Amino acid sequence: MNQKPVLEQQATVNTSKSSFLSRLLPFRLEYDPHKKTGSWWVPIVSVVVALIICAIFIVLNGINPITVYLKMLNGAFGSRFGISETLVKAVPLLLCGLGVAIAYRISIWNIGAEGQFILGAIAATSITIYFPNLPGSLYIPLMILAGIAAGAIWGLLTAIPRAYFQVNELITSLMLNYIALLLLDYFVFGPWRDPAGFNFPGTPIFNDTQMLRSFNGTRLHFGLIFALLAVILFAFFMSKTRWGYEMRLLGANPSAAKYAGIKINFHILIVMMISGGLAGLAGMSEVSGVAHRLMYGISPGYGYTAIIVAWLAKLNPWAMIFTSVFVGGLIVGGFSVQTIGLPSSMSFMLQGAILFCLIGGEMVSKYRWKWNKQLNE
Repeated sequence: MNQKPVLEQQATVNTSKSSFLSRLLPFRLEYDPHKKTGSWWVPIVSVVVALIICAIFIVLNGINPITVYLKMLNGAFGSRFGISETLVKAVPLLLCGLGVAIAYRISIWNIGAEGQFILGAIAATSITIYFPNLPGSLYIPLMILAGIAAGAIWGLLTAIPRAYFQVNELITSLMLNYIALLLLDYFVFGPWRDPAGFNFPGTPIFNDTQMLRSFNGTRLHFGLIFALLAVILFAFFMSKTRWGYEMRLLGANPSAAKYAGIKINFHILIVMMISGGLAGLAGMSEVSGVAHRLMYGISPGYGYTAIIVAWLAKLNPWAMIFTSVFVGGLIVGGFSVQTIGLPSSMSFMLQGAILFCLIGGEMVSKYRWKWNKQLNE
């Protein structure tokens, strides 16, 4: 039986309904996939809406949300200790966020920063394990190089299938995170476990020459310098070099970039190596500057949280300095709310709500209001 007339009749009914509504409403919404999203209001509104949504759940627990948010704010920024701890959390978030952002610039979805972070921590620790008698001045440079190289190689494992076999990078980068976690478990529970550590899953404590220096007796370490230098280099190369121009063109229009002779596969490999290297540097900074040993659970999810940092900043490296501090403050503030009866996972609920609202805000910003001229005719 021919259903074409039936389908045409349904389409006519739907069209007539939409035209009927358009006559009644003074405005109409139109989706424009090519419209640029809001440059500043989407992240701000997303954060505000996320705070309101989470406030509802806080009220259901019988607690005043204003009290909770003020407690988090005071815990993260109300004291010298709180500020230093917030910056400690911001360092790996900023480095991983930069790595995520540079991949997103050419529409490569690197979800593997968590695994690249862990590989960087493992490689940096291997220098202390296998080369125990090096001159002290060589340890930090070698640990930095090892961390960057390991993260870059881990990123390359995602880039090669994507560039040459069109394998979805979301799947490969995510799966490599779990492999990295299993490698971490193998080392800290197996050959690298400290024999004097009372069965604790971790390596021996680093000596002083293997630790990054800290600032004024706090836990804030020189990894902050690495992160700020990475921001400067990121901004410079993206805006002042030919490579940055090619990156921007590739992200905006891959077909035009290919027509212009830009080697797309080469850029995918290089970008994923840089992305992984930045996350690996974050892992090195964390293991050498904060934990001072490789241990189980070295990352509380920095690689995943960095996605929020990057999108809140709309991939702008300078803005990521502030968004990393903001998200770091959420993490530190989450611990302070335990004193008023809420779990520290409160901060994770906020992070999830912010990401959800960011995605929704980006979608909504693609719509535009148009005046219905039919009402004036």
